[in-house]
Amino acid sequence: MSSTVIIVPCRLESTRFPRKLLHRIKGRPLLLWVAERIAREAPEFPLWFAVDHPMLGDCVTAAGFRALVTSPAHQSGTDRLAEANRTVRADFVINVQADEPLVTGAQIRSLAGLLAEGAPMATLGTPFRRAVDFANPNQVKVVIAEATRRALFFSRSPIPFARDRGGVVDDAWVGANPCFKHLGLYGYRADLLEKFARLPLGRLEQIEKLEQLRVLENGYEIACAVTADPTIGVDTPEDAVLFEQWLG
Repeated sequence: MSSTVIIVPCRLESTRFPRKLLHRIKGRPLLLWVAERIAREAPEFPLWFAVDHPMLGDCVTAAGFRALVTSPAHQSGTDRLAEANRTVRADFVINVQADEPLVTGAQIRSLAGLLAEGAPMATLGTPFRRAVDFANPNQVKVVIAEATRRALFFSRSPIPFARDRGGVVDDAWVGANPCFKHLGLYGYRADLLEKFARLPLGRLEQIEKLEQLRVLENGYEIACAVTADPTIGVDTPEDAVLFEQWLG
């Protein structure tokens, strides 16, 4: 029987928000909010944390979760994931980001379902609702082929580009068109995950600073499901405030 696990890659340092995974929200580190959310939402999947520093490992193991210490030299979370799975040895790996405290069980099971259907890699998109978010380069866009549910491209630019409007769009236009925000959750078949870690950096990947483009550049397909579940990715201190406000 094929095994499916969740592995959360964790990096101590962050350019935009130093040591954000240890940032305390209502007295507890962000990483623990994420760990407990995953365990509550998707208890059927074994859960591991692939960390690059003992401080992160201590944070989760003290709360009863499992951690693997991985190399601090990895350039991407996927590289860290591949190293961790050489120990875990799962057939399918679901990558939940360590800064996504509102991940849902439905999102995780959606990725698992795409993998079970034969996708070598899977991810999620969610509709944009506001033009200001669609224009924000920190909110990554994904273009999805409706017929095949495959990702065509990922970019920090607003795509699709509204040519007839000169690129000037409002909330109504964004809501009425296929404008999707990429959510940084992934599912991998183990063999593709290992191949990914050995592929050279792609040119588009280096330009956009989006590691998932390495997969497309090397001719592999990425299945993409759409979710309407709300999410708050904590990339900045301001995002941490939004999450704390959400907690009430």
